[in-house]
Amino acid sequence: MARTGGELMPEAASPEVAAAVADAHRREWAFVLAATVRVAGSIDAAEEAVQEAYASALATWGTSGIPRNPGAWLTVAARRRALDMHRRAATAQRALPKLLGREDDDGGLPDMAPEEVPDDRLRLIFTCCHPALALDARVALTLRLLCGLSTAEVARAFLVPEATMAARITRAKKKIAAANIPYRVPPAGELPGRLDGVLSVVYLVYTTGHTAPSGVDLMRRDLADRGLELARMLRVLLPGDRDVAGLLALVLLTGARRDARVDDQDEVVLLENQDRSKWDRQAIAEGVALLGESLAGRPPGRFALMAAIAAVHDESPSWLDTDWQEILALYDLLMDRWPSPVVRLNRAIALGFAVGYAEGLAELDVLGGDPQLARYPYLAAARGDFLVRLGRPEEARVAFEEALILTDNDAERRFLHGRLSALGG
Repeated sequence: MARTGGELMPEAASPEVAAAVADAHRREWAFVLAATVRVAGSIDAAEEAVQEAYASALATWGTSGIPRNPGAWLTVAARRRALDMHRRAATAQRALPKLLGREDDDGGLPDMAPEEVPDDRLRLIFTCCHPALALDARVALTLRLLCGLSTAEVARAFLVPEATMAARITRAKKKIAAANIPYRVPPAGELPGRLDGVLSVVYLVYTTGHTAPSGVDLMRRDLADRGLELARMLRVLLPGDRDVAGLLALVLLTGARRDARVDDQDEVVLLENQDRSKWDRQAIAEGVALLGESLAGRPPGRFALMAAIAAVHDESPSWLDTDWQEILALYDLLMDRWPSPVVRLNRAIALGFAVGYAEGLAELDVLGGDPQLARYPYLAAARGDFLVRLGRPEEARVAFEEALILTDNDAERRFLHGRLSALGG
């Protein structure tokens, strides 16, 4: 079976079979891989077995028919392949996975009961996002193993050479094996701290797509979609967790505006000027419902608070109707929960609209001394915007020029050039 860009490329399958296998790749990859790791002995062996299962599907579904449950069919095929690999090497007993972290005997091929599936995928997520791994490795493994992206696709997502990303993924897999990182969900006492790391990885995947750090376009919709898929997967796996509900709410409420963020020429449109009829009202309704669940019963987490801020924007009929006092109060709560420099920056912007542009600018000027924001283009761009609103065009020009120097995204650079042109001179 050939693979190009992470997609399965059938060589002789009918269009119907090819479409079914491609759909199963998108929907079932994590399901199949997670279940196969339990018997394969290593992540690499599991990946090989799963790829061969998909190749077998392309070869056989045309004659045997497309199964009613493609994921279960592929899982059985992949696990059989993994066990065959053990038997041929005559090491079935010695090479059972170190990743298991439990005493299960997976020597047979058990029935794949539906309730097993969430546990397996949850084990894989916590393995990919283990704190012993560097953050970039966690993100790469999550995209590779949970989303089924090829190494080349992961490399393109983060603008590094394929060889560099391949080495990064290989090192991460070796560290999992060498450190004997258990393939399991953490004990209840460790779960809150570990889950926050998982949520952070998923949110980073989404935000990297929501506003691409560099490149031609403002957004990487493919990455944003992957982040949404991962957030939905976590919601299935941990349906009662309020932080998971908060993350999914945040992704939905933020993503609901994406069709209005650029115009027909792919130029940036500020929230203030967006056509709100283009916002996805179904996503907003789903996000608001999840937000209510996330806020119930205890102090809200950081994702719930960010989602609440997004909800205020999404439910405002116009820019002028935005309740900036509520947004400022939510940022104050978020500062207590998660006092990061970027949160302080966004709070300063909210202060400017809630209290006055001069007050917001003064707060931004204070933040200019924070070394973590020294090369953050949105600080300079925010200063430029407030300076324009205060009637200080020359100072605004300096601020926008600084933001331009610090910005690598071409769409944002074009937007800043437009702001500079509007100032004249």
